[in-house]
Amino acid sequence: MHKSLEYIAGKIDISRDLILLLIIGGLYSLSIFLSNTFVNVYLWKQAGDYVTIAFYNLGIYVFQPLTFILAGKIAKKVDRIIVLRLGVAFLSLFFLSVLLIADNAATYNFLLGSVLGVGLGFYWLAFNVLTFEITEPESRDFFNGLLGVLQSFAGMIGPLLAGSIIAALQDNIGYNTVFAISFILFIGAVVCSFFLKRRQAEGLFHFRRVLLERRHNKDWKNILNAQVSQGLREGIFSFVISILVFIATQSEFALGLFNLLLSGSSFILYFIVTRWVKPSMRKRAILVGALILYFSIYTIVFDASYVQLMIYAALIGIAYPIVNVPYASLTYDVIGKAREAKDLRVEYIVVSELFVNIGRVTAIVVFLAAMFLFQAEQVIPYLLAVFGLGHLFIYGFIKNITLESTSKKESITKEPITDEKNR
Repeated sequence: MHKSLEYIAGKIDISRDLILLLIIGGLYSLSIFLSNTFVNVYLWKQAGDYVTIAFYNLGIYVFQPLTFILAGKIAKKVDRIIVLRLGVAFLSLFFLSVLLIADNAATYNFLLGSVLGVGLGFYWLAFNVLTFEITEPESRDFFNGLLGVLQSFAGMIGPLLAGSIIAALQDNIGYNTVFAISFILFIGAVVCSFFLKRRQAEGLFHFRRVLLERRHNKDWKNILNAQVSQGLREGIFSFVISILVFIATQSEFALGLFNLLLSGSSFILYFIVTRWVKPSMRKRAILVGALILYFSIYTIVFDASYVQLMIYAALIGIAYPIVNVPYASLTYDVIGKAREAKDLRVEYIVVSELFVNIGRVTAIVVFLAAMFLFQAEQVIPYLLAVFGLGHLFIYGFIKNITLESTSKKESITKEPITDEKNR
């Protein structure tokens, strides 16, 4: 396996921890694609309205950044792997809660979203920090690309398998079976985490320092603005599209096929992007991917039939890898060259995720307001067209980023970050 990865990566050092982190990311992705893809539909079948689904997702995006801050503080005092395991524990608790609440899940929509948000906050803080620590600038495009391949593969088989199980079994037995499989996969991720090298940061949690650094570091400010833009699209697209597919087909299996096409397209493109998109091509790749992402919306705005939705799935499956791989790598590179990045890497990750969720929450609040003021069928196409601009805004911010370094290694600058009042 190691030699196969080296062949794909080229002349890049691949460590054991990098491979383990990829396996953990793959297991997590398969578990989430199996279950979470259908939670929105599960709630829709109980409540039948967009407001219930929006409040569930609002719970996720409110508690995820709050947990990121808490997880950041914990990560500076205990092993990063403990934070990862906390995330998996809360994710398992979420699926257990859905099983126990069953037919009353829609009543506790915000609470369920909050539990999932806590789990995602712990998990992604640990995973992002570990990614930053385990990879180097020259290996990040490879890592992010191969992780994307694993995520796409999980997206191909997970929803299709789950949809088949749910369609084949009566009542909620199918959902219960799918949630149980996800729980087992989470346990597998925990087992893998025991083989990772222990990594513990020292020092206090300087959240405010890194938050204020955007006033003095233009590259960091541009990344944070881009993160908000990313969140604006993700906020409503994360649940509206799956509901549109279910409304058009009334079939979980059809939703599985939708995700199969989307992830199948991404699976191929992640391989291509990983192999061919170099650091010098990142900005152009992000622009091309963002243009495809935006104009793909117009395949479903005027006619959200299942055929049109499948065309949309193929297009965004192509576009996301072209954007995500270079953008993720660029983000880590900006953090790596920021002041005191070695000591404050946890804080940089926390602030970055905070801004993504600012965008997500903003989008959902606007969505909820629109649901109370207008008919859902009339206003949703306009909301998709407006918030779909998010990734084009990303390019608008990152095109001005200039990473200057005299070394291939990330420079940890000597000048300390100081609060605004001391500058």
